[in-house]
Amino acid sequence: MLRAEARTRFGSFELDIQVQAESGRCLAIAGPSGAGKTSLLRIVAGLLTPDSGRVACGSDVWLDTSEGVNLPPERRRCGYLFQDYALFPHMSAWRNVAYPLRDLPRAERRSRAQELLERFGVGDRAEARPAGLSGGERQRVALARALALRPNALLLDEPLSALDVRTRAQASRELADALRSSGVPALLVTHDFAEAALLSDEIGVIDHGRLVQVGSAAELAATPKSAFVADFTGAVVLTGSAAPSEDGLTRVELDGGGSVQSTDALSGRVAVTVYPWEISLEPPGEVASGSARNHLSAEVVSLTTIGNRVRVGLATSQPLTAEITTAALEALALKPGAPVTATWKAAATRLIAS
Repeated sequence: MLRAEARTRFGSFELDIQVQAESGRCLAIAGPSGAGKTSLLRIVAGLLTPDSGRVACGSDVWLDTSEGVNLPPERRRCGYLFQDYALFPHMSAWRNVAYPLRDLPRAERRSRAQELLERFGVGDRAEARPAGLSGGERQRVALARALALRPNALLLDEPLSALDVRTRAQASRELADALRSSGVPALLVTHDFAEAALLSDEIGVIDHGRLVQVGSAAELAATPKSAFVADFTGAVVLTGSAAPSEDGLTRVELDGGGSVQSTDALSGRVAVTVYPWEISLEPPGEVASGSARNHLSAEVVSLTTIGNRVRVGLATSQPLTAEITTAALEALALKPGAPVTATWKAAATRLIAS
């Protein structure tokens, strides 16, 4: 198991965090830029020394500021996958992978490097240099290099951010398989919740240097403990004042006008969260019959196609986003400026005290 705790200050910013990742499992630390993700990774790797802290992998203590222990990076048996992969441009793929093994005989280094390249499906690219590799191939070579020394832990810094959209889907699946089969604890940092959900077993959401919630992707999405976590997981977040209504539901008067209902029981100031795919759009005055209790008049602001779905930005009393199919878009003939009614169920409306 990899355990790390650190407290350190950078100007007005303070990192104060404790994490642990079990063998064969991946913990993702996810949050916006400037939240402290990469600083944590650098502390674990030995590239940054905190004001106080402790890092241990199994029985090996890599850092203990109270005891004066601070092993240099080369003595911490961890593999590091950098955000831009950091491959040596003048070296072939196999030489990049073999670089950490330079204390071994050349034939043994070549054999080990080739074995890892074959494992990740790029054995036939062993002689190619990084400039001649695709983004996905470069990632696999970098991952092979990170695993070359048979590390006791694996550290990954935004591992998919350097890939284009077409490459990212396949590369993410391959990386997820590699992490699950590595058998070592993995610590990954990312700003992308979807990436964290795909690659990790557990996610810790970080904000301003502190973990605000830890759980599986499903747990974070279903029961966010704050509006920040809800927003980060992709939910729409509205604000308003809640009070019980006569039908047993909770009615929320939204700031700026309009109201919605929820099955959650809360009173007072709340954050209202709903996921874009829970929201349906109808022409104004033609709301379909059904169990949906929430109806907000809106105007289309933007249309963004993502695969076979479309994200629709809406102007209401507060900004709203719906996600619909391309077929629904065509049926509604939506375009910026078009009036619509946004509709969703009370059961899909979560409330968080604020």
